[in-house]
Amino acid sequence: MAETESNKLKLAELTELSKGDYEAFLYDCDGTLADNMAAHKESYAQVALGGGIEIDPAIIDEFAGLPIPVVVEKINERYGATFDPQTFEMEKYAIFYNNYIEHTKPVQFVVDHLLAHVGKVKIAVVSGGSREAILKTLRVLGIESEVDVLVCAGETPRGKPYPDPFLKAAELLGVKPDTCLVFEDGQAGVEAAEMAGMDWIRIDKLNP
Repeated sequence: MAETESNKLKLAELTELSKGDYEAFLYDCDGTLADNMAAHKESYAQVALGGGIEIDPAIIDEFAGLPIPVVVEKINERYGATFDPQTFEMEKYAIFYNNYIEHTKPVQFVVDHLLAHVGKVKIAVVSGGSREAILKTLRVLGIESEVDVLVCAGETPRGKPYPDPFLKAAELLGVKPDTCLVFEDGQAGVEAAEMAGMDWIRIDKLNP
């Protein structure tokens, strides 16, 4: 009951904060629409442990939103490791996709917010994950058909914290960047939104 009430309060706050003359809402996926960061952390930790390195999963929160190879480089720096970023990414993806993705739960108030605005504004999902994984996640959450545009890892010259993914989404939606509102849970995404000239909301900072 308490969880349901908290969801209602956060949805009400998010709805209030997102009022304005916006033409498009751009949502991050992992950690914003999908409550799956624990699974991502476990996937990182399993690959690192397989290479003989025990990492503190908090490092994944620290670099949330960055492309996986960049996070691996940060792990290498922090732990004196020599993981190949591309190999690590493939192994991490396989673990996450095969073991966790089917069990993805929603960040309910954000999913409810998206659903409440279908047909009112254009909707994009802008993620640092692979298209295959994000499409699967959106299917599990039951919202794939409600998303107008999807921009994923490797589909722009640079990923977050650069503005390229958000600018690409605006272009595909046919709207100006300054008419977009971004929903994020990480600093990299916020920096990308600001560089793109877009307003933003950190969904993990709501405290109704």
